[in-house]
Amino acid sequence: MCFPTLVLQIYVPKYCYEANAKLRARLMYENDTLPYGIWQSILVQIQAECQELIIDDNTMSKLVKLVLKEVNRGLSKAENINADIKCYETFINNLPNGEERGKFLALDLGGTNFRVLLIHLNGEKDFKVQSKTYGISEALMLGTGKQLFDHIADCLANFVKEQDITSERLPLGFSFSFEIKQLALEKALMVKWAKGFHCSDVVGEDVVHLLNSAIARRGDINVVVRAILNDTAGTLVSCAWNYQNCRIGVVVGTGTNACYVEKIENVENYSGPPGTRTVISTEWAGLGESGVLDFVRTDYDRDVDFHSTNRGSEIFEKMISGMYMGEIVQLAIQRLTAKGLLFKGQDSEPLRTRGEFLTKYISEIESDESGTYTKCMHIMDILRLHHATPQDCVNVRYICQCVSSRAAHLLSAGVAALINKIDEPSVTVGVDGSVYRLHPSFHDLMVERIRQFVKPEISFDVVSAEDGSGRGAALVAAIACRADE
Repeated sequence: MCFPTLVLQIYVPKYCYEANAKLRARLMYENDTLPYGIWQSILVQIQAECQELIIDDNTMSKLVKLVLKEVNRGLSKAENINADIKCYETFINNLPNGEERGKFLALDLGGTNFRVLLIHLNGEKDFKVQSKTYGISEALMLGTGKQLFDHIADCLANFVKEQDITSERLPLGFSFSFEIKQLALEKALMVKWAKGFHCSDVVGEDVVHLLNSAIARRGDINVVVRAILNDTAGTLVSCAWNYQNCRIGVVVGTGTNACYVEKIENVENYSGPPGTRTVISTEWAGLGESGVLDFVRTDYDRDVDFHSTNRGSEIFEKMISGMYMGEIVQLAIQRLTAKGLLFKGQDSEPLRTRGEFLTKYISEIESDESGTYTKCMHIMDILRLHHATPQDCVNVRYICQCVSSRAAHLLSAGVAALINKIDEPSVTVGVDGSVYRLHPSFHDLMVERIRQFVKPEISFDVVSAEDGSGRGAALVAAIACRADE
């Protein structure tokens, strides 16, 4: 615990800022810095201001129970309509067995960039992958559905031609990381947009049909969509390729979602042979839309939601994901600067401009191990806070750690609830997404918190499923072809 004599009444997360003697001595004698005693006093005030961002054990326990309750409501035929966590069927009833072979395309759409992949499966654990990333402009994100899918088809055709496979008829798995309601493995109705997208004429439509129509309008490639899935289902399937006991897939990047393997008899909205299992997409980003998260939301969260393009939706996601974490930190910095606790009360135009503090800055600031805060000082220069002192960087880093720790703990509550629900002796959780991969402590924060709230008799592993959404999409297409054979 940092500064125990000064913060006896304040809960400080494990990953708090450094306060070793060497740093104290250096800060005391830096030019243009506050006396150490005054700095400590400011530091304690900042801790108090950030207290609302800290998830303590009692709140964690309440969150775990809440997620489990909402998942059960989502699985219930009677309560699904009012559940925040909708629990959609994915129609993925088999996981890879290692015997999948052939060439498969994957289309991975989940944010402002999307990827096209060509995957060669040979029945071995290793497989060959070629891929290319394409951008999506803001105009396309806010335009018509036809414009968006025509652009996707154009990029798909470009990739197929570059790979010299235009003469082959290739199955494609479509990883579509937005809320959909699947009617079959190859048919899914769009429920709502998120992550800054708001294309017209898509909600309520079959996304596979929109993509197939765009491909058909071109008429120059021979691609057939064999499966549509979200990125979490792809993450689970990709992880299951290497870990047979993988039962949960989680993504925390631009957005967040989770899927898990459920017994069919627990899914009241769908039917299947007794004893079979199916992959359920929780769509837990929507947790809180009914107000059930108000006990843990802050004014920062309400501000972020108010200024979002999907106000009132995806409340859980707005507290966790990469699209919003930087904005939360920026709002906290703005408030503390206005109170004179940062930068001697002097802000800047970029600091006042929404969206200027990028989520990647959080990872960069927290990963700076040099002890000199060079990364933080560089970021402060980008924000035109040229008057920032080393003490300011210590405090900014603490704010970042509070926001990132909260995100990891919220996510951990959901994962712990799913592990307890699955209730198997050993469960592997596959995680993908830029926040998980790039943040220096996210994995450790998750494991520590999950362990606290998972049944003691259950063992679990949290593993990286890098590129899970793309590879998983191709594997689902391969599984569908295997079933045909």
